[in-house]
Amino acid sequence: MTMERALRGFAGMFVLISLILAYFVNPKWLWFTAFVGLNLFQSAFTNWCPMMWVLKKCGVK
Repeated sequence: MTMERALRGFAGMFVLISLILAYFVNPKWLWFTAFVGLNLFQSAFTNWCPMMWVLKKCGVK
């Protein structure tokens, strides 16, 4: 799996999990969704994302 595919997969998973938590637990979980979206937005311009660093440490190519 490539870095880009893994990053998109994790971002999608985080968004879905935070939406489920917002619906069933507390709407404040939507802030986590906003955090993921902002990180994706800034990575489009800077080509850097904190999750990319984590994935590299885990050995994703």
